Amino acid sequence: MKPCAANILICRNSQAVAEETAERFICAARRSVAERGAFFVALSGGNSPRDTYRHLASETIRDQVPWEKTFVFFTDERCVPPDHEESNYKLANDLLLSKVPIPSLNIFRFPGELQPADAALQYDQILRNRLGDAPRFDFILLGMGYDTHTASLFPNSPALSELTRLAVENFVARLNTYRLTLTIPILRNARQIIILALGEQKAGAVRDVLQGPTDEQAHPVQAIRPTDGRLLWIIDQEAASEL
Repeated sequence: MKPCAANILICRNSQAVAEETAERFICAARRSVAERGAFFVALSGGNSPRDTYRHLASETIRDQVPWEKTFVFFTDERCVPPDHEESNYKLANDLLLSKVPIPSLNIFRFPGELQPADAALQYDQILRNRLGDAPRFDFILLGMGYDTHTASLFPNSPALSELTRLAVENFVARLNTYRLTLTIPILRNARQIIILALGEQKAGAVRDVLQGPTDEQAHPVQAIRPTDGRLLWIIDQEAASEL
């Protein structure tokens, strides 16, 4: 299959990536509230969005977001309690959510402390209750791992074949554990998706995904193609070094 087509923005360093991503987050929030009265966003964990969260929480930036009309969900989660150091919710809460005036009732985390199947079913129901049976996020922020996974959609994992559920438990054989993740249909239905990739160590993965043949089982991030929305990769010069 032909290479994956994508819009790519290359920034000079990780801080420039954070600033650019935060600006697009702010613009999407304001536009969504102006047009539809609310902003529905799904945040990711991992290292890639850390600086973006810090920038959005900074004193000069945080008041530019209509937080009272912002509703935060998560792209994926580890099967841990919300105060665990590996929790994606804890990462976002520590760096961003606890530092901005967003109502606590506007934050919807995966219940990672439950059994994986129960947690996924509960989150699937939360999504349907809040967003309907064909939910559409206004903005999704994703990263990409060294193995080209995104959210908790790992290469050759069961969740890649899920077509009806919005959230599932996904067994990752390489890690010998379950992860909780949104599925490809809900990710593809977003109005805007940004994928972040930072650092020289991800240069090979960026090259393979953006310039190599399309193989969504081997490279799950290639499955992130909005059906009626916009996709933008924002990467630093180091991650772009093999393009």
